[in-house]
Amino acid sequence: MKLLLKNAGILAFKDGRFDPIPEGFLGIDGDTIDYIGANRPQAPYDREKDMRGKLLIPGIVNCHCHAAMTLLRGIGSDLPLDRWLFEAVFPVEDRLKPEDIMAGNALAMLEMLASGVTAFSDMYFEPRTLIEQNEQAGMKVNLTRVVQAFDPDEPPEKNFRIAESLALFDEFHGCQNGRVRVDFGVHAEYTTNDAVTRRYADLIRPYREKGARVQLHLSETRKEHEECVQRHGLTPAAWFERMGIFDLPAAAAHCVWCTHDDLDILKAHDVCPIHNPTSNLKLGSGFAPVPEMLEKGLRVALGTDGAASNNNLNMFEEMHIAAIGMNGYLMDPVLMPPSAILRMATVNGAHLQGRDDTGCLTVGKKADIAAVDMDRPHLYPAFQPMPMLVYSAQASDVVMTMVDGKILYENGEYLTIEREKVMFDAKQAVKRLYGGR
Repeated sequence: MKLLLKNAGILAFKDGRFDPIPEGFLGIDGDTIDYIGANRPQAPYDREKDMRGKLLIPGIVNCHCHAAMTLLRGIGSDLPLDRWLFEAVFPVEDRLKPEDIMAGNALAMLEMLASGVTAFSDMYFEPRTLIEQNEQAGMKVNLTRVVQAFDPDEPPEKNFRIAESLALFDEFHGCQNGRVRVDFGVHAEYTTNDAVTRRYADLIRPYREKGARVQLHLSETRKEHEECVQRHGLTPAAWFERMGIFDLPAAAAHCVWCTHDDLDILKAHDVCPIHNPTSNLKLGSGFAPVPEMLEKGLRVALGTDGAASNNNLNMFEEMHIAAIGMNGYLMDPVLMPPSAILRMATVNGAHLQGRDDTGCLTVGKKADIAAVDMDRPHLYPAFQPMPMLVYSAQASDVVMTMVDGKILYENGEYLTIEREKVMFDAKQAVKRLYGGR
């Protein structure tokens, strides 16, 4: 079916930069954008949809989250990081069952769809449950069966996670018409050992030709960073490089304490850093050197992290804090322009996921689109759309989310997910995990 979205503001992308159209037309043929312009196209469309007062933007990409941690939303919020993990998070995670994880996943997808997120990268337990759920939900997801080795002496042949990670890729990578991509993953330097990581790198290296990518946490806290140097004489970035993990395209979450030399390593291997400003600020981790990353040409993306360390999966909030936080910290009001922030949340995010057929509104790209209602008091007047999106817009201003030309959410209604069932299942899981809440 061919669909024409008409009379809409459009955050189009042309010649490598955003090119807003105040009131225009966007045509979709099946799952692909086939027309963008200020004038009505001559070709006929099967259906027309009036989007007057709305701004069409590329679907937002949340490049780092732990979806099922919506069930741990905000627990231990008054604790420092170490106590937060060991006293609040880990005890609950030890009680999680697959049905709890499914309930948390579904709750996360409700939240993200309603806020314009069309794709997300997930790192959590039971990834097969998320694949199964996404068959109906219709989002785009990169997920991983992450490798860990808590015993420093554990040999690779006894690490069952390696085999599970390879099997997940072989079975599911590219399924659901490419909407699901399976990444490889190492949780972090401090949760594995040299032998396991080096062997894993050797095993996944041939998968590069199949489009494989890697997810990992990198230099999130000063403690993590400095203890890695004490153990290995190397920073986490240098250690991952030596292990061979960066031989595949990699997405590195946080990178708060990366040094100048670390950023050179990331640039040499085209590693994509993922900025998680709310989580880093809430946990007191610090400020990632994003301006230096951008100056070096690194393709920085944005993520929320899990709801336990953020409290929501609101990418509009991440864009806002990514801009004003760094501007204030470095006392430069033009350091993080809205165009750079929007690129991080869309174009760069799609690239990080290996989805170069989406991420921007351009003819030939997949129709992954969100519509923002600009007829709101806090969005008027909107002389320039990009500053309004970064500094004023709220997640609740999203009125439509579309993936591959299919509307998944519109005006408060979920078209592929049963909201009532999701909320019921989430409440049942919370009662079981926390006892009657």
